[in-house]
Amino acid sequence: MNDPSGGKGFKEIKIDPDRFHLVRKMFDLMLSGTTTPPQILKIATEEWGFRMRNGKPMARSTIYRIFTDPFYYGEFEYPKGSGNWYKGKHKPMITVEEYDRIQTLLGTKGRPRPQKRKFAFTGLIRCGECGAMITAEEKRQVICSVCKYKFSTINHKQCPKCNTPIEKMKKPTLLHYVYYHCTRRKDPNCKQKSIEEKELQRQIVDVLERIRIPEDFHKWAIEVLKESNKIESEGRNRILSNIKKQYTQCVKKIDGLIDMRANGELTEEEFRKKKESLIKEKQRLEELLKDTGQRVDNWLEAAENVFKFAEQSKKRFETGDMETKKQILAALGSNLTLKDKVLTIKIEKPLILMEKVASGLGPKNKRFEPKFYRRENLQKVPNFKQMLRGQDSNLRPAD
Repeated sequence: MNDPSGGKGFKEIKIDPDRFHLVRKMFDLMLSGTTTPPQILKIATEEWGFRMRNGKPMARSTIYRIFTDPFYYGEFEYPKGSGNWYKGKHKPMITVEEYDRIQTLLGTKGRPRPQKRKFAFTGLIRCGECGAMITAEEKRQVICSVCKYKFSTINHKQCPKCNTPIEKMKKPTLLHYVYYHCTRRKDPNCKQKSIEEKELQRQIVDVLERIRIPEDFHKWAIEVLKESNKIESEGRNRILSNIKKQYTQCVKKIDGLIDMRANGELTEEEFRKKKESLIKEKQRLEELLKDTGQRVDNWLEAAENVFKFAEQSKKRFETGDMETKKQILAALGSNLTLKDKVLTIKIEKPLILMEKVASGLGPKNKRFEPKFYRRENLQKVPNFKQMLRGQDSNLRPAD
């Protein structure tokens, strides 16, 4: 919000206390890679009760403007279109890296722009040989119903062999292919060959299959983690209570120090040294309180999101539209490379654990016996809770 109290040249942009944290949550959902802007708008309006300062719901165009505005990571262009960029004094809501990731998910480079043809996996994968981005193109062909000759519809409006126009063919066979290949912008001599979209999707499904877990395991594991978290939260609350007491005592010491200085019991130098020490201690305790308050239960929510993703992503990928497929691939991991027609994905850390869990729930264990669902069996998975704890999950499934 613009602060009108400052004079010209000294006005500040302050945080809107009612909306700042909700807009940040919108960014988090977008960064998950599995929720679209319209879905986020629906969640914010219907579930969070988000309203603009005029009391009206946010417009669809507004949420796209927010997701593409560099102002939210701390920079602005003035005047608009001048190419002159400045770093604002306001508190950024997101980082530059988060902004860039959102632009990739939106298929933009800072601002939405029309595209003649969109492809599911462009903007996410790099060539494993030269490092350039992987692009895509579509090819359409026709098998002539007269002479069975196959030809491209881009270069020909009639069969090159028998000269029959396409519109006069009774039942021509129409073929449509999408190929992904290196742009060769970094190395024009890159020798990597193209791969058909169907084969690329098959490889992605294979990765999703490796992390897929059964629904009943998901429910059971979350219950176990909730029980464990309940016990551990009691210990964390005791720690939090102790930090609050230390903080209260520190503030009292600062107040007492001021009184002692006012009464002439301390010299200015003694007052300065003691005050500096206490202020540092106060700041340290404030950071501990802030960190503990924000992260006490974050790991449990992250764990549930990871489980949901591992349970549902394969089915959603196979049945979803182009945008859904793109978001799921983006959420799977980073450093996506394509080399020798093989897609390599560096799976996100929480999903590595799901891969280990799922490998123990494969075909050889199709029927799960009740004895499997025991706490001791879950604990056998290395660092089960530790790998999930503290993760900022970007794997929230879309509705």
